[in-house]
Amino acid sequence: MSGVRCINRKIRAAAGLFLGVLLSLTGCGSLPYGMAYQVDYDVSSFNAVARQDTRTAQAFAANLCVAAGDQMSDDVDMSQAEAAGLFGLDNKEILYAKNVHQRLYPASLTKVMTALVALENGQLNQTLTATNAVNITESGAQLCGLKSGDTMTLDQALRVMLLYSANDAAMLIAENVGGSVENFVAMMNAKARSLGATNTNFTNPHGLTNADHYTTVYDLYLIFNAAIKYETFNEIIHMAGYQTTYYDKNGKEKHFDKPTTNRFLNGNAQAPANVTVIGGKTGTTSAAGHCLVLLSRDENGSPYISVVLRADSTDLLFSQMADLLEEIHK
Repeated sequence: MSGVRCINRKIRAAAGLFLGVLLSLTGCGSLPYGMAYQVDYDVSSFNAVARQDTRTAQAFAANLCVAAGDQMSDDVDMSQAEAAGLFGLDNKEILYAKNVHQRLYPASLTKVMTALVALENGQLNQTLTATNAVNITESGAQLCGLKSGDTMTLDQALRVMLLYSANDAAMLIAENVGGSVENFVAMMNAKARSLGATNTNFTNPHGLTNADHYTTVYDLYLIFNAAIKYETFNEIIHMAGYQTTYYDKNGKEKHFDKPTTNRFLNGNAQAPANVTVIGGKTGTTSAAGHCLVLLSRDENGSPYISVVLRADSTDLLFSQMADLLEEIHK
């Protein structure tokens, strides 16, 4: 009989443990149930949102284009570029995809993320002061000529960086907004993760080549899609050129006057009929090749993001981008 009582006690103990777990899961008990993640984490498969006193799971990618793999068309000649994508924002539709998840060097397309982090964390009218961090010596690096002690506003620096692709302006923004370039880069990577850009890693705010600095066509779509939610960003990328006055360490005026590097806006490239290029960002290094991300609209005003990475030349970059934009009406 003692053996039977021992078995019964074990059964009752197991039943009690099961009931306790069940009550904790249903919210009827007092035992906690530890989750591997929190429901309001920025990065997860689902985010929980409050809606009419209920908790509803909302898919992380509910408002995004989702690319599982290549989706190419024989009508698009992308033989002279490594990767490309065309994303319809209204219908969350991918019209074209070639190697969209392949990690590649982004060159100055990096500066889209630099602008996004700066817009989220800085004030357009704040004064930025240059340090020796702006002294970039890499051969061929695009510079606006900043020197230690020079000052300009964040608004000015964003325009110089995005339109002229000035690498020294990117360093100026990073150090002043982030407190240090290193901290700003950490902010860039944190923002990438929050957007779901999991194939992206930044090591600098300008895009000059580093083996550990990479992204993908799809991640650039995610980043650019977040940036165009800012009116200032849209205004800047639509400008054909920019001129301004800033100051050196002694208060002496310095002048900047340059056209955009975007050929669709400076008149050196033609978009397809019934497609309007709003603006975008160019990028070029020997390792990255020739790169471009654009925001465009069709005749109905519907927006599209297009990306081409690692084209063989600037001429091919813009001709293949124009060919890609033709897919909007097919």
